[in-house]
Amino acid sequence: MNADRKIGQLSVSPLVLGGNVFGWTADTPTSFAVLDAYTDAGGNVIDTADGYSAWVEGNRGGESETVIGEWLAARGPAVRDNVVVSTKVARHPAHMGLAPATIKAACEDSLRRLRTDRIDLYYTHFDDESVEVSDIVSALDDLVREGKVREIAASNISPARLAASLAFSDREGAARYVALQPHYNLVSRDTYEGELEELARRESLAVLPYYALASGFLTGKYRPGEAVPEGARAGKAARLLATERGQRVLAALNTVAAAHQASEATVALAWLAAQPTVTAPIASARAVDQLPALLAVAGLRLTNDELRLLTDASA
Repeated sequence: MNADRKIGQLSVSPLVLGGNVFGWTADTPTSFAVLDAYTDAGGNVIDTADGYSAWVEGNRGGESETVIGEWLAARGPAVRDNVVVSTKVARHPAHMGLAPATIKAACEDSLRRLRTDRIDLYYTHFDDESVEVSDIVSALDDLVREGKVREIAASNISPARLAASLAFSDREGAARYVALQPHYNLVSRDTYEGELEELARRESLAVLPYYALASGFLTGKYRPGEAVPEGARAGKAARLLATERGQRVLAALNTVAAAHQASEATVALAWLAAQPTVTAPIASARAVDQLPALLAVAGLRLTNDELRLLTDASA
């Protein structure tokens, strides 16, 4: 994979590695192996958040950042200089929301856990509408000016608040959001398409969709008529599998995958990557053997007919 796409001043590869599983479903040695395999294949963007994985009993948040930081320290400066480390603020139990003091304290903790002197891409994880966009952007701008953050971005934000944030940056000459991380995939299109997509296009924002594989539903491991194992992720899959739309999407994925001798996961990511505003999808692997299907997105180009088949099936 080549790092031939841009997020602001950052050059990035066509697949972003999601770090939500590190310190959760992937232990430290497995996480190191996944990170090594991803970067050895040319991947260079690691996405995490300070809140990962506070939802797990016994965890306090920051577990993923800690694992990534240990990996960066073990691999040394050459590796650190060649990867784009992105993390997020607003959902760590000790730093909830986006008050300026919260943003700055959370950033210091993230830097410490990541064992680095700068965050390449810093997202507001969830918007905090109790805080004025001017205060949020000004706090982020301070971090950029101090050299602690290189680029800023937003996730889970309304079009109105995103537009207001960009307008403030333009008016005041402050750091400007360069990327958007929306919930977007073949079975969740209305979470991005429409006003938010139009704004991203108009403002030339890089777009990096999360839940790119719909919590595993789009990997092809779930089939109509087959029992779905229990669990939170499987529960979501079962609900999607029970819908006509979900079954249409799986059938279309199967058809296209067979034509390319590719996995359904690769095809689902390739459909996202082909969308006009998308820079690179985000996908996570809790084991090294899950990576090849994700990395293969860099080499799969779907035909217009195949893109239309998938788009129509997901309508």
